[in-house]
Amino acid sequence: MKIFILILFTLALHSQELKIKAKTFDSDQKKGISIFKGNVNIIKENDELNASEVIVYTDQNQQPTKFIAEGNVSFVISTQDGASYRGEAQKTIYIPKTKEYFFYKDVHLRQIGENKEIIGDEVVLRSIDGKAYAKSKSNKPVIMIFDLEEEKKDD
Repeated sequence: MKIFILILFTLALHSQELKIKAKTFDSDQKKGISIFKGNVNIIKENDELNASEVIVYTDQNQQPTKFIAEGNVSFVISTQDGASYRGEAQKTIYIPKTKEYFFYKDVHLRQIGENKEIIGDEVVLRSIDGKAYAKSKSNKPVIMIFDLEEEKKDD
């Protein structure tokens, strides 16, 4: 029988509900660490993250300060400028205070509704302004895919 753990955090900035489901949960409040394992699913408004394991670090007020997701990470993220992204990676780190996502290993990030993609070993997405940065740590190049609109020539 699958055991689902449901933890609700209230984020300090916008009092948004954060819902985490997993097969197992282990926490040490003194250290400010919670470990979720097995089909982890995190939902906050329109954002969703799935992974094999997620570690949540919290401050003295039990507010999340960092999330580390590992193992077949998939996600949907909305930025404050209205863009939405879908993607996969093997490891993701999210810093709530700066609203930055760090994606590592086999990263594939796609902008929903646009033909814009980034493929690389390391991608940073700043959800405050929708800016992204990418680099490769192997011999493989970073790949950027996007549509170019060509101007029609008058005959």
